[in-house]
Amino acid sequence: MTSPQPPQDETTKSLNAADSEQATRDGTGGVARDHGWGRIREERVEFSDLRVRSAVEFIEQAGIADELQALITKPTGRPRTCTVLGLLVGLTLACRRTEGSAVPLNLVTDILHWGIPDHWRRRFALKDRPDNARGFEAAYAVVLRLFHDLRAAMDPSPLPKNRRLPRDEAARLTICADHDDLEARQALLDRVTNQILEASSACVRHLLDEHWDGSLGVDATVIATFARGTRTKGPLTSTDPDAGWYVRDGDHADPDHPNPAAVPLGPTTTSADKRKNKNKMVFGYDLTLAVARNPHHDPSPRTNGCGDPAKLPALIMGMRLGRPGHNPGTNGIAVLTGIRRRGHPAGHLAADAAYNNSKPEDWQLPLRALGYRPAYSYRQDQLGVQAQAHGARMVEGTWYCPHMPDQLVTATQDLHRPSTDPAAIDPATWRVRIDARAPYALPAKGRPDAEGHQRCQCPATAGKVQCALKPASLGTDPRLPLVDVQPSPVAPPKICTQTSVTFAPEYGAKHWQAHPYGSAVWQKIYGRLRNATEGINGYAKNDARESIERSQGRRVRGIAAQALLLAFQLAHVNIRKINAWRDTMPGPDGHPRRRARRRTSKPLGTWTPKGHLDNDPAA
Repeated sequence: MTSPQPPQDETTKSLNAADSEQATRDGTGGVARDHGWGRIREERVEFSDLRVRSAVEFIEQAGIADELQALITKPTGRPRTCTVLGLLVGLTLACRRTEGSAVPLNLVTDILHWGIPDHWRRRFALKDRPDNARGFEAAYAVVLRLFHDLRAAMDPSPLPKNRRLPRDEAARLTICADHDDLEARQALLDRVTNQILEASSACVRHLLDEHWDGSLGVDATVIATFARGTRTKGPLTSTDPDAGWYVRDGDHADPDHPNPAAVPLGPTTTSADKRKNKNKMVFGYDLTLAVARNPHHDPSPRTNGCGDPAKLPALIMGMRLGRPGHNPGTNGIAVLTGIRRRGHPAGHLAADAAYNNSKPEDWQLPLRALGYRPAYSYRQDQLGVQAQAHGARMVEGTWYCPHMPDQLVTATQDLHRPSTDPAAIDPATWRVRIDARAPYALPAKGRPDAEGHQRCQCPATAGKVQCALKPASLGTDPRLPLVDVQPSPVAPPKICTQTSVTFAPEYGAKHWQAHPYGSAVWQKIYGRLRNATEGINGYAKNDARESIERSQGRRVRGIAAQALLLAFQLAHVNIRKINAWRDTMPGPDGHPRRRARRRTSKPLGTWTPKGHLDNDPAA
């Protein structure tokens, strides 16, 4: 390890600054700029062998270094003076050094060349360089070149970064690109970033396997990019052409690139609207996150204030970047597919209305094929009857008897009516009516077959209601609801003439969910998974920590570069969550572990004047 630098007086600092300035001005091989070398050198922290080994083990756990090294190695040319393992370890240490708030490449350079023990630098094939501005410039060029080689190998975009292109030129490059190659790069980017995330939760994998049922909350949140957005109808692209405008309204879609799979939620956003509501817009990406939590586990209180060892914290299990509001269903399925490939189970899944606004072939059907059981909320225009098949009616995601009373069918619609509407109901009445739907639901008969087809019984055949069309059900139990069959000139539907019918997965696929909307079990699953997702979003956006929404911590452009640095920040979020949870576990004395007090000063109460407080209540 480089020996510690002796303290410098003001004269020495001035001389060093002058030397750095002279080197910058030197036209015969001098540096062009110092990339913040002086400030970084003053704040340098030397990492112990233990901390470097921890970072190496983290990257080895991810299992991506060898694959990436082979991908960018060329058969000819000079050998690289930094390995991929070294760069990834440097990114890990830089992220930990900044508490996850930034992953600057100049800090990575300083750590790798002057902040780790010598034997690690030799393992990473790093050259010895002078600790001055010229040495830093040369080292920075090595790190920057390697980082951009990795970015290029994983970049799913054909557009160049860091310069503005005419829009017609950008369109031409996109059309002429090899889309099979771009898809392969996207798959590689997804695998690399999610393996980094997977490594962050490896220390609790055995607990996840024991206590987590595979349930997830999926949501997309906006993150800014380190580039300035351009006008919607302007002639040039941004210097980050992969990003787009996020609108805090509707489906958040970028006006330049609307989502073709989405149903329009309102009028198209114009440039005038953007100027009027510029504080509601962000130029960046949609970050799709899958957050793990077991919604069925009710944490029990422990003695001495300890946490529940069976209740793991909410953890990020998958991620993907995309253009705001563009194909949320496709991005979500890509994240879930990766989670299943890494050996995790499939459980319940909660998502907001942006996902069941997707085409069924993009989200709902692949979701069920992966084994997940969705829980949704709906927009007001989606409430009530949503589909029909075999005479049965789908009401808010569940198949019901066609003769279910109208006031039960419209219960949720009535809840959202204006208070002046005579048909409006209060939440208590709504809950009663939701519970009253239960006997009319079509019970499943066995499990779905391999193709997803599900047989369901008539509720009268199943003994849940009494119906004149099923005489055997009459008089069996006076407490059962009596179905009011209205006269009809046509024959009864198939569900009323057969004991059971088969529902193909395509029937009502857009809105189907595993549990009746508004029921107690639905509220528990949907509420807990959505709370876990929103909680992680707020936790990761903490300005004092990772602050992922801001772009200052990722001063690079392009979807691949942003995703790679963001993966390290999100891994730091998981590690911080796990460490905080471990601090609540009982220590040797039976009490939860607490961090040592950092302040050595006396508490303020020490200075309370004697006699200032009168203990006599009668005074």
